[in-house]
Parts: sequence; C-alpha cells; structure tokens
Amino acid sequence: MSDRPQHDGRRRLTPVAAVVAAAATALTGAAVLAVGLRGPDDGPPAAPERTAVVAAPDPSAAPPSPAAPAAPDPGPAPPVAAGAPAADLGPVLPASDPVALSIPSIGVASDVLEPLALDAAGVLPAPTDYALPGWYTGGPRPGQFGPAVVAGHVDGPDGPAVFYRLGELAVGANVEVTRADGTVATFVVDAVERYAKAEFPTSRVYGNTTDRAELRLITCGGAFDRTTGHYVDNIVAYAHLV
Repeated sequence: MSDRPQHDGRRRLTPVAAVVAAAATALTGAAVLAVGLRGPDDGPPAAPERTAVVAAPDPSAAPPSPAAPAAPDPGPAPPVAAGAPAADLGPVLPASDPVALSIPSIGVASDVLEPLALDAAGVLPAPTDYALPGWYTGGPRPGQFGPAVVAGHVDGPDGPAVFYRLGELAVGANVEVTRADGTVATFVVDAVERYAKAEFPTSRVYGNTTDRAELRLITCGGAFDRTTGHYVDNIVAYAHLV
C-alpha cells in the first residue's frame, strides 16, 4: 500500500490491496484513509500513541484474526433453554442517511455530511470541503447494524479542518448523528487508536467485530511528511450506539 502525494487538487484516499472477505459489512476494494495537507503552522494535531498492529498473530496465543470477525468472548456461558431469545447486544435503527454530525467535546458541529463512494479505480475520494465530514455510502448508515464510517480531513492549506481534534477524543465521549428520518443516533466512544498507514487495520475498521451498531471516525495523524505532503498515520475512533 502506498500513500502517493496528490498535487492535482483531487485529495484522494489511499486504496488497500487486502479486504475483509468474511465480514458482510466490510469495505470491498479500499480503506478510508483521509488525506491531511498541512496548512499554516497551527501546531501539530493531538494524537494518541501509535497502536501496534500484528500482521500475523499466532492463533494459539491470540484471539481470532480480524479477517474472521467474531463476537467478544463473554466467558463461560450458562445453560440456555431451547428456543431462548438471542442476547440483546444493543439498539439498532432502520436505514436513514446521516445529515448532521455533532461531537461537543472536540467542537465538531456540521449540518452537512458529504456522501463518499468508491470511484472506478476502487478509491474512496476524501471530502471535497475541508470543513465537512464525509460518510461512506457503501457501508451501514449510522445506527444500522455493523460499522458505519465517517471520514474527514485533519487540516488543509488554510489550517485546521473538521477532524483536527479527533485525536483528543476521550473514551466515553458522545457522538451524535442526526439522520434524514429525524432521529438522532447517539454513540459513545469506546477507543481512539492511531495506526501507521502501511498497517491500517482494514478488517478491524470495516468489519463487524461486535455484532452491534457502531461508528468509526477516521482522519490523519502522527508526523507530517513534508516530502510526500501527507501525514504518516491514521487516527480511528471507535464508538457504539446507545
């Protein structure tokens, strides 16, 4: 996987060769890796410590690979009577497009989300407006079962962009997505992680690993490589519907 500098203004997102074959809600053909272009010197965006990604875990000593998503191990299960209902892993909403995004703790308030779809080359373009987040139309809508994905720039030629403070997002913070049907899907942040772009965990980000309605927020982070004009890492916030 490469992260080529874009000098033609298209600000496209980097594709990946491997996709999640086992997850029905996984992305086919590309990963959302939002481009960040350093603007005036506003100081580096906040970022958590880089999260290690193990490329080939030992199945005898680690949980199943994200390429074969599984529900979390709940420990020994009590006997269940035949015909008993399945465990309730949380709320799920019907499909409805997102129309606004609010993350009060980091000052994000956008009344527009730009639809993002793969192009003919299997690449997901970044939002055209640095001030706007974009949502991946090929995945679940926020509130539906599975992981919905929202991406945004960290900064641009004129300074901080919509997800400049994503790395500051704390576990337990609320993320609110207003939907076209008038409902507001409220998510609670479970984790904020940072990955080298060469080790972007496509299956963990796009795959259904928890059997519930979730949200992924993605931007760039880490060091800025002035040679390529790109940040070297991605920041991903994981949240679930409440």
